[in-house]
This record gives sequence, structure tokens and C-alpha cells, in this order.
Amino acid sequence: VSTQSTGAFTLIQFKTHYPTMSTKGTKGTAAPKKAETKKGNAETKKGTAETKKDTQETSEQTKAPVEPTKTTVATTKAPPTSNPGGRKENPMRKIKIDKLIVNICVGESGDRLTRAAKVLDQLTKQTPVFSKARFTIRSFGIRRNEQIAVYCTLRGARAHEVLEKAIKVKEYTLVESNFSETGNFGFGIKEHIDLGLKYDPSIGIYGMDIYCVLTRPGARVSRRKRATASIGPSHKVSKEDAMKWFKETFEGEITKTK
Repeated sequence: VSTQSTGAFTLIQFKTHYPTMSTKGTKGTAAPKKAETKKGNAETKKGTAETKKDTQETSEQTKAPVEPTKTTVATTKAPPTSNPGGRKENPMRKIKIDKLIVNICVGESGDRLTRAAKVLDQLTKQTPVFSKARFTIRSFGIRRNEQIAVYCTLRGARAHEVLEKAIKVKEYTLVESNFSETGNFGFGIKEHIDLGLKYDPSIGIYGMDIYCVLTRPGARVSRRKRATASIGPSHKVSKEDAMKWFKETFEGEITKTK
């Protein structure tokens, strides 16, 4: 506090001392902070630019088509099939043996017919059935309802076995006239011993007729008692179908004449 006397009045001056900060110190500390802030902003902008660049590269890689990797796979050639189109064969179109009839017609009743029944019993291992005459023919010495023949009906694997034996006797060769228009075929055997049976003097030698009936699955609908239906023409076995089946199954030959 300072006092000055000027006549009657005394002037008193009060000087308040406030803590002052040096200008140099203030300027020196504020400048680095401002520079650091600018540097941080520049680094942030640079990082944002790099992030955008990485995002663009990632999107371009995503859009670009990915080339498949080449892998070597060991391939094996499939065996040649009979169906070049690659379609599945319809099991309902497959031809099979419906039944095989082996018949011996003696033309008279008595011991000869009984011996013929023994031959069929040995060949088919089934009990044969006797058939009767439908008419009376005096020139042949046949009366109506007289037993004159014997036959057996075979099915399944046994029918296929006997048919193969019989076709072997014919040397796997048939005539075109052996096949009917309904897809069946038949032929004759002159001596039953050719089928692998032993010769018996007490029985003798007999010839026989063999007839094979072919069919496709589903043919039963025309013979059943309930809900009977007719078979379509395309599902019936034709003469050409039977000939083709014979060639493929037994690898046989078909001639036009004997």
C-alpha cells in the first residue's frame, strides 16, 4: 500500500498482486498440444482412408469369380451296358417263362401209357397227369374219354432247367415256324434218352413234345376272378419278342427252314 499526501487529502493506492503466468510458459505448452491434436487428426484420417481401401479390396475380391481348384480324381471306365440311353429297365417289361409243358401222347391206354408216365416222372420229378380223348376215332382205335396221353407242367427254375436240356438236344437251333404269333414256342424230341436219362429195356424209348409259354409280369389280371382286366397290346409277348428272348437267353440261332 502506498500513500501520497496532496494538501488536505491523502491518496491511498492499493495494488493487488495476482499470481501471473508467464507468457512464454503458456505459449510453450499450448503449442505442442495443438501440434499433437493436428497430428492425431491426420493419423485418424489416414487410418480411415486405409480402412476404406481395405473394404474396397475385400468387395472386389468377393465380386471376382472364384476359380475352382483342379483336383485329380482316378476314374474307372464303367462296363458297357445294353441300355445305351442310360434309362432304367422297366421290370414289368421283362419276359419270363410262365410254364413249360412236357407231353407224351401214346394213342392208347395200357402198359405203354404207364411206361411213358415213368419216363416223365424220371425227367421232371413230378407226378404226371393223364389226359383223355375228346372224340371217338374208330380208324385210330380211340374212344371218347379214354386215357391216351400223359403230361407234366413245370414252372420256375425246374422249367428253365428242363428247357435248357431240350434245347441242347436241338443244338441251340430252332426254326422260325416253331414260334407262334402269341409269343410261345415248341418243338419235339425223338428220344428221351437224349435228355440225360438212362436207357431201360423194360421201358423202351419215347419221344415227347415240349412247349414253352412266355409272359410278362401283370398278365394275371386277365385270369383272376375279381376285377378282371384286359392286357394291352404293347404288353403282350409277340413272335419277335419271343425270338429275341430265345437268342439272348440261350444264345441260340433261328433258321427260316429246317
